[in-house]
Amino acid sequence: MLLWHKSSFFATATVRDFDPISGSIPATKVEITVSCRNLLDRDTFSKSDPCKTEVIDNTLNPDFVRKYILDYFFEEKQNLRFDVYDIDSKSPDLAKHDFLGQVYCTLGEIVGSPASRLEKPLGGIPGKKCGTIILSAEELGNCRDYATMQFCANKLDKKDFFGKSDPFMVFYRSNEDGTFTICHKTEVVKNTLNPVWQPFSIPVRALCNGDYDRTIKVEIYDWDRDGSHDFIGEFTTSYKELCRGQSQLNIYEVVNAKKKIKKKRYINSGTVRLSSKIRVKTQIHFTVAIDFTASNGNPSQSTSLHYMNPYQMNAYAMALKAVGEIIQDYDSDKMFPALGFGAKLPPDGRVSHEFPLNGNTENPYCNGIHGILEAYHQSLKTVQLYGPTNFAPVVNHVARYAAAFQDGSQYFVLLIITDGVISDMAQTKEAIVNAAKLPMSIIIVGVGQAEFDAMVELDGDDIRISSRGKLAERDIVQFVPFRDYMDRTGNHVLSMARLAKDVLAEIPDQLISYMKSRAIKPHPAPPPYSPGDKPQTNPV
Repeated sequence: MLLWHKSSFFATATVRDFDPISGSIPATKVEITVSCRNLLDRDTFSKSDPCKTEVIDNTLNPDFVRKYILDYFFEEKQNLRFDVYDIDSKSPDLAKHDFLGQVYCTLGEIVGSPASRLEKPLGGIPGKKCGTIILSAEELGNCRDYATMQFCANKLDKKDFFGKSDPFMVFYRSNEDGTFTICHKTEVVKNTLNPVWQPFSIPVRALCNGDYDRTIKVEIYDWDRDGSHDFIGEFTTSYKELCRGQSQLNIYEVVNAKKKIKKKRYINSGTVRLSSKIRVKTQIHFTVAIDFTASNGNPSQSTSLHYMNPYQMNAYAMALKAVGEIIQDYDSDKMFPALGFGAKLPPDGRVSHEFPLNGNTENPYCNGIHGILEAYHQSLKTVQLYGPTNFAPVVNHVARYAAAFQDGSQYFVLLIITDGVISDMAQTKEAIVNAAKLPMSIIIVGVGQAEFDAMVELDGDDIRISSRGKLAERDIVQFVPFRDYMDRTGNHVLSMARLAKDVLAEIPDQLISYMKSRAIKPHPAPPPYSPGDKPQTNPV
């Protein structure tokens, strides 16, 4: 088992050039790939089973498929630690597994190594050579497309003496130094020489990091229980070639170079065909819902969570700006519906739990985060804070539109900012359980000093949320208390960056879990968006 730890950062960066309100941190996203070589063999009858959230059975030389995506700050010392364990049971208690070694390094060491590839000996076991860990870094491009594809093979070599092969595919992207980085493994198809693998979705960034001509190597293996998988053969392609789709151009000969040298009449070890391929760009739709209940305090008083200090943003505005500025990069037209709940509205004083911040029930969209902030400030001047604090209406509001786009081309993210005193817990649970079936995620940021037990329960990290005996299909809620991100030094740039990172950490996995749960089939890429194509919000 491979665990990594990001130690406290020892910042040497200066922030004097950055505006605490509108500034940004100079950061580069890098992807870390991990391999180990010559690990200690701590199993009596088999090899060790190291893992990094995935288990790689019976090998002392694992190449881990899953990556670490980190923000690299040039002027900061970012300490990392990697621990390797041999998994011996399903127990989450590390004490019950064999420790294989550890290594300390900094992110800068990895990035600064030749070809951004750092090799270090594993240590931590006195008197033992624990093997080597290989850490590779690559700067990630801005490509956010996903590719969904499916492969099948024909007449692969028979590798098992008493049966046919159990083939699986391993995908690698090429590096500038001629090496290859693993980026995907398919499932194993048992006992066949003509496998049809399941469709899979993968970020195009993982396949080629936005370089469509970059070589992609694909290896085919026959799976063996003891981990000594038999090599069948390989072929190379590129994302540009795969984009040609299902055709003769995407039928590849699987070649085993060693076998080709030995056998004069050797042609190939079978063929692999791209049975379907489509480029999928999932459009993110970002909706904001802000708590306007009286428990936040009178906005005209400095003790209120909604107080508009002329010199500093309040907690609501800071949370909105921190999260929204990340999310808006994924929304093509940057027009966002922004809602409020728990207030009395003019002119008749009716209470609403899903009113548009801009006052326009026909078109609640705001132009960018700046537009949302303007509408928020204007609402504070026109509505009366009231109550109760009901979440279900805004959850159901977004869910109605998510229900109309379940083909994988659209995904909806609802950001709720609240002081945490919830009134309709049962109805909210039911709304979340229903929304878990849809292409939707919910982010809750709790502001103020209230107890947030109800929010933690909605988060569902420890116990999956349920309603009327029905368990949520997916965990779609992420909750964070804003107070945990208030930097005592007053450095809001760093505080808000950490908030945004933690709040958004689960969104990619939640999006992919939806795709997998629906076994979404490849389909044509959606046409380019114009503002008129945006899913329209009904009057509220």
